[in-house]
Amino acid sequence: MHAESLVRLLADNPLLLLFVVAGLGYLLGSVRVGRLRLGAAAVLFVGLAVGAVDRRLALPEIVYQFGLVVFVYTMGLSSGPGFVASLRGRGVRDTGFALAVLTLTTALTWGVGRMLGLPPELLAGLYTGSLTHTPALAAVIETLQAAGRDAVALPTLGYSLAYPVGVVGVIGTMAALARLWRVDYREESRRYARASGAPGSDPVTATDVVVTRPEVTDVPVAELWQRLLARPGAGAGRVVASRLTRDGRQQIVTGQTRLALGDVVTLVGAEEDLRQVASRLGEPSAVHPEYDRSQLEMRRIFVSNRQVAGRRLRDLRLQTLFGATVTRVKRGDVDLVPAGDTVLELGDRVRVVAPRDRLPEVARLLGDSFRDLSEIDIPSVSLGVAMGLLVGLVPIPLPGGLTLRLGFAGGPLLVALILGTLGRTGPIVWVQPHNANLTLRQLGLVLFMAGIGTRSGHAFWSTLIQAGPAIVAGAATVTLAFAVGTLVVGYRLLGIPMPLLGGMLAGLQTQPAALAFASDQSGDDLPALGYAAVYPTAMLVKILLAQLLLR
Repeated sequence: MHAESLVRLLADNPLLLLFVVAGLGYLLGSVRVGRLRLGAAAVLFVGLAVGAVDRRLALPEIVYQFGLVVFVYTMGLSSGPGFVASLRGRGVRDTGFALAVLTLTTALTWGVGRMLGLPPELLAGLYTGSLTHTPALAAVIETLQAAGRDAVALPTLGYSLAYPVGVVGVIGTMAALARLWRVDYREESRRYARASGAPGSDPVTATDVVVTRPEVTDVPVAELWQRLLARPGAGAGRVVASRLTRDGRQQIVTGQTRLALGDVVTLVGAEEDLRQVASRLGEPSAVHPEYDRSQLEMRRIFVSNRQVAGRRLRDLRLQTLFGATVTRVKRGDVDLVPAGDTVLELGDRVRVVAPRDRLPEVARLLGDSFRDLSEIDIPSVSLGVAMGLLVGLVPIPLPGGLTLRLGFAGGPLLVALILGTLGRTGPIVWVQPHNANLTLRQLGLVLFMAGIGTRSGHAFWSTLIQAGPAIVAGAATVTLAFAVGTLVVGYRLLGIPMPLLGGMLAGLQTQPAALAFASDQSGDDLPALGYAAVYPTAMLVKILLAQLLLR
């Protein structure tokens, strides 16, 4: 097919263009160089290349807006509980770090502008593009219009040139320094999870223990566990006693169960916690009792009942109503040790031990329907996104007559963080099944990167030819100094794990493509936690600092 005919075909069929960019992007992203691969972030680069061919090869604006809203909303839902928990420990550090990085980057941008002799309007656009922040660009243009200044096209020129440099520079720096420092993202994620006591940080296993210590007998298990928790280094809070064998008969362990010498107790938990608890109960059992299925049955059950999702295990009263105990909760690919305060989510797979004739009742209560889990709760998602978009439209007055809006990215993210923490409000379950959340998040990210890539590609190359290498050098200097400085200080001086720091860098840049790269390397949600921790601060501060460059 002739090149012009192919361009016309793609330009006249935006859906075809979208799927071509997405498909080629994923093929490119699957190519590994050493331990690294671009993953979904490669869709952006394919979009830039396709958009550079012809200005007609640009997807409609609604494509990247819709994708960004879906991406940040689903990310916020899954990151909400972790974000709120992080505010108690490292919130002040993260905020201070974000402010320092952005302030120094702004000062560097001003210095680069003076050195290259760039007009303030162009410099402000270069700054917003290097840090990939469209709301800051909008604020710069609005300020110029309010002041009656004619150079409103210059910020857009600087932004269009610097934006791709900003994205490529940050992702490239993350990849290069990770390779130079021999960073293992997944191992650092596991170490961070273990150090912070995060659920699922260690593999969950089971062991059998013979009770040999008289001091732990004739005491209700609930009271006994409280005693163990009071001891230094106790791991009882992360260990479940699922069943015991006494005189050849098996029974469920409840809070009222009293242990006796010679009982064989089956404990479930992480290996280190099991060792601590087992040593205080007795000795490892040489005999491992098999389930007597005439008495007890064990089964994995899906949580698909929306009346159960978002509720604590203790509120379900499984032991009281059915004589059943939950010994494990599998969420995604992670096994969690349940506690009374554990909140169930749609899509959880819980391992239940119960009398054989009561298991069907437990299954009916929890739902146990894979089909229900494959369906997205459209009313919940729509209502949550709508609230986020409305919040994004609310003007926030600032000193000096300035007005801030969180926009169609910040509003949904803020609302999703709150709703993800709440879990449910009355009959509405905000948190989506794990697999549905990941599917929506991936779809949103692909739409965003394909849309923004095709819309930026032609402007990038045409501006590069017109403006010359000086502006490219300025954008590269700002981007690389920002990325290298953040990673060196955060990783080498502050000791922040690279997966968390990569998410923070993406959040400081407010760039989902960089977050996608970091998440792909770590294989978990730790980068999203870092992203959410600094994103609100970065969004507000960059809007203000960009306007200072106009002075």
